[in-house]
Amino acid sequence: MTEYGYFLACEDHGPEALVEQARMAEEAGFTSLWISDHYHPWNDVQGHSPFVWSVIGAISRVTSLPVQTAVTCPTVRVHPAIVAQAAATCALLLEGRFRLGVGTGEALNEHILGDRWPRAAVRMEMLEEAVDVIRRLLTGEEVNHRGRHYTVENARLYDVPEEPVPIDVSGFGPAAIELAGRIGDGFVTTMPDAEGPARFRRAGGEGGAGRRPAFAGTKVCHARDRDEALRAVHRRWPNMFLPGELGQVLPTPAHFEQASQLVTEETVASSGLPLGDDPEEHARALRAFADAGFDVVHVNQIGPDLKGFFDFYRAEVLPRLKG
Repeated sequence: MTEYGYFLACEDHGPEALVEQARMAEEAGFTSLWISDHYHPWNDVQGHSPFVWSVIGAISRVTSLPVQTAVTCPTVRVHPAIVAQAAATCALLLEGRFRLGVGTGEALNEHILGDRWPRAAVRMEMLEEAVDVIRRLLTGEEVNHRGRHYTVENARLYDVPEEPVPIDVSGFGPAAIELAGRIGDGFVTTMPDAEGPARFRRAGGEGGAGRRPAFAGTKVCHARDRDEALRAVHRRWPNMFLPGELGQVLPTPAHFEQASQLVTEETVASSGLPLGDDPEEHARALRAFADAGFDVVHVNQIGPDLKGFFDFYRAEVLPRLKG
């Protein structure tokens, strides 16, 4: 049976607010947490981007829910050896309730040190090598590695969890999904497309460990007035509706703001994103992921009324989904 978690958006909230949302999510009946890993927000209206690993440490003190990064890019801005150390520490603080979600990332976050932003095929090659390095380090054994993209010398993590940290891989196009199937303990995406989990499992997602989970994330905007919700989405998250690879290649929030001028309120209205306070509309959008074969769906509220959102989902939406 599909479970429903809450998606913490580091782009849209500061660290203290994210920790409070984690606590509220557990009280509302959500069963897990996603958290984004960004250096920049998508635009200046969102206006936040705290260091995710510090936030996870704080979350571990206020909730018993599992936490998953959605997603960390372990290839350019942060070396995979450092990501391995961060993941191991989070797994210990969360007493094994941590999953490392990884992906090929966006130039928005990853080019900040002046590194060249590689083309998609190279980024996938880098991700595959990075995941191998992370897994080896998470054993607690000394690792020496000289690969095409990364070098590790005499590296050993002294604080590692007893059980391996699951590494779930994000994928959208066919090649990325097949890579996720080959190297991932689970699959991460944002679209309720049944072909994604199916392709993942055909590419190796089913194995000796049994069915490997497929995770999804989506956004909604709960508000008393549908037009108010529509305006909030159009103002804060127009980047969601940009086509093609723009989300991976635009380098700054200013560039996203420029491109987002092409996104109209009519685009948002016709997107199928749940807007307003009809509980069945919200439940229907989340059921689409369950029908597509996802094991866990994480939902993020766009807009300022977080208390109203959590009350609404506790009383009206989650009971429909669980029923």
